[in-house]
Amino acid sequence: METVQLKEQLKKQIVEFLNLPVKPEDIKDEEPLFGEGLGLDSIDSIELIVLLSREYGISIQDPKEGRKVLVNINTMVDYIEKNRTK
Repeated sequence: METVQLKEQLKKQIVEFLNLPVKPEDIKDEEPLFGEGLGLDSIDSIELIVLLSREYGISIQDPKEGRKVLVNINTMVDYIEKNRTK
């Protein structure tokens, strides 16, 4: 799967999985997922880790690693491309 397609798929999955009131195409690749950006919180971060595990076979155990991965769409896609098992 190409990076562009993966970004589109991930945005759709995030919107559906977290039941967000935004359209996938409204999420910008560089927009922070937490705080000022998309406004996600710590509960959402757990849900995103579950999403990565279920959809891509990625297990994130270390909270520090999670903070580096769950920054924005670009960082998540980069991590998925390097670590996916599904």
